[in-house]
Amino acid sequence: MRSSVLWRVLFGLAMAAVMALSLMPPGPELPSTGWDKSNHALGFAVLGVLGLRAFPGRWLAVLPGLWAYGALIEGLQSFTAYRMAEWGDLWADGVGLLLGAALHVAWTWTRAKRRPRAV
Repeated sequence: MRSSVLWRVLFGLAMAAVMALSLMPPGPELPSTGWDKSNHALGFAVLGVLGLRAFPGRWLAVLPGLWAYGALIEGLQSFTAYRMAEWGDLWADGVGLLLGAALHVAWTWTRAKRRPRAV
C-alpha cells in the first residue's frame, strides 16, 4: 500500500472516530483527557497531522476544511438532547489544528534534516 493511501485511510478513520465520539452520549467509558477543551484540541491536532500527511502541500484546503468539520460537529451536537454546541469548542478545535500543523512542520523538517544530501 502506498504511503499516501495509508495516510488517507488513517485520516478517514480518525475523522469518523472524532465524529462518533463527539455525538455519543457522554459517559465515563469514553476516552477523555479530563477537560472538554483539551479533548477538542487533541482530537483536532491528530486530524491536522493526519490531514496534512494525507494531502501534502494542501494545507490551505486541509486546515480550514477541518475547522469547518468542527463547526459541522458543533451544529450536529445542537440537535442532540445530551450535547451542546459551544463556540469555545470550535476555538479549541482551531487551537488543535494549529498545534497539529506545528507538529507536522516539525516532523517534516526533522525528516528532511536526517536525509543524506547528494554531493
